[in-house]
Amino acid sequence: MKKPLIYVCSPLAGDLMNNIERAARYCRFVSSQSAIPIAPHLYFTRFLDDAIAEERDLGLEMGLDVLGICDEVWVFGSKISAGMKREISLAKQLSKPILFFDQMCKPLEVQDESL
Repeated sequence: MKKPLIYVCSPLAGDLMNNIERAARYCRFVSSQSAIPIAPHLYFTRFLDDAIAEERDLGLEMGLDVLGICDEVWVFGSKISAGMKREISLAKQLSKPILFFDQMCKPLEVQDESL
């Protein structure tokens, strides 16, 4: 049986090092759910500099391309960044299932459907 590809949507900018650590933890959680985590912001930051606007934009655009091949989008954390809003919007346009979790990977009920 094919494991689903899960796009991990979580903050990156701001508290970069802690956000990278959190994203890795979210990936571990996804893998514990018999799914394959796809976290472009973990991978792309290995060779793109998020502090350089052009490279950040390139990373965001490549991430949106990757989102298209994923089966679902899982959103982590209580803060939705501008980049995350773009990812959620595309997921809706593509009719991808979207699940929301807090920083401890506990399911959340979506309060704002405008996301």
